[in-house]
Amino acid sequence: MNLDIFDIMAPAFFECLVLVGIHSYLGIHVIKRKVIFVDLALAQIAALGTTVGFLFGILPGSTGAYWFSLSFTFVGAAVFAVSRFRHEKVPQEAIIGVTYALAAAIAILVIDKAPHGAEHIKELLTGSILWVKWSTIANAAIIYLIIGAFHFVFRRQFLMISENVEKAKEQGLSVRFWDFLFYVSFGVVITHSVGTAGVLLVFVFLVVPAIVSIIITDILWKQLAIGWGLGVVVSVLGLYISYIADLPSGPTVVAFYGIVLTLVTIVVYVIRSDRRNWAMIKIALGTGITLAVVFGFYVMGKAFQSHFHEHDHSNYISEEEHVLHEIQEHKLLEKMSEDELNAFLGDYRNVDKLHLLFDAEPDNYVRFKIADRIIQINKSDGLKLMLDHLKECDLPFIREEIVSQLRKYTGQNFGFDPSKDMQENEFALKKWEEYITN
Repeated sequence: MNLDIFDIMAPAFFECLVLVGIHSYLGIHVIKRKVIFVDLALAQIAALGTTVGFLFGILPGSTGAYWFSLSFTFVGAAVFAVSRFRHEKVPQEAIIGVTYALAAAIAILVIDKAPHGAEHIKELLTGSILWVKWSTIANAAIIYLIIGAFHFVFRRQFLMISENVEKAKEQGLSVRFWDFLFYVSFGVVITHSVGTAGVLLVFVFLVVPAIVSIIITDILWKQLAIGWGLGVVVSVLGLYISYIADLPSGPTVVAFYGIVLTLVTIVVYVIRSDRRNWAMIKIALGTGITLAVVFGFYVMGKAFQSHFHEHDHSNYISEEEHVLHEIQEHKLLEKMSEDELNAFLGDYRNVDKLHLLFDAEPDNYVRFKIADRIIQINKSDGLKLMLDHLKECDLPFIREEIVSQLRKYTGQNFGFDPSKDMQENEFALKKWEEYITN
């Protein structure tokens, strides 16, 4: 069973459409309230809830993780509602920033006590939108429709508080009460979004369409139309690029949103400038300076890379057998950074010794990296080892990494779902085993 691009990317695309629908609207409120990072803060608080649940052995994506995340988000909504003062000496954005930093710091402290914490943090940041289930998309769509209807019914109150809080107070509206309702509804959306899209993509879906639409027009319905249209186009192109370039879907869409925002800002600046020729000259100069800076970093990186190989290379390859013993004895591979691990494994071309490393290594992610290195040397042997590791690994976010590499090297997917157990993926495992063996 060969899966085409639609089979693989369709769930992620429709999840993006669902996210765009509600986030583009909420983003306009966020921009008008001048609380740009409230989404990032609430997303981080939701992630903190998931992280605390993970510490108790509750896997991300489960019902328990959802209620942990939602409960933490409600607490965050209450904090933001009561932190808005009439004569504020400290801007509310500062409170939001501090809350985000505290939530992120506590999450790191908590996850440090959980197994495979680094992989979990990566999962929270980037999400796993490529593996979203149709049932999850349907549930999110229903909840977002309910939230959308709630905001439509009370649009006068929400829009007035977002656009002119003083007028709202003059008309007798309880600003803190409506703020709390806004942030609670906002938190429900964020809780669902973070689980599949990750903190970064959720933030971009909220802010970038709103920024682009507000730059172009001041009329609400036009802002919504522009935000929704932009979200559809960016989602399609971003997911397509991630597919053909074999890149992580969420970060690719985020990066593409950044490119689109930059291009739209430049075009609007030129169109609205009284001196268009001078505006284009300044853009050309800015582009030239940017390219020069990028080239400068490239040259500096090459220089340090050369210095590393001249002076530090021996740290990895000297007394190879002794190093193998030390690794097994002190679990050195687990303590290496990503770059150090890649450099270390890149020095090994002996498949037998890599197998020794694989067998002695207890960390699932490091075992995945070793198997990936073996694939580069002996594709058939490495793919068999990678498939065996997939069968044994019980961590969804590492299984996702393994499946991504198997798909990269084989061009096949067979419908494997990293969030399900091995029994539910029995058909996909069997098809992969047949493909790799033959």
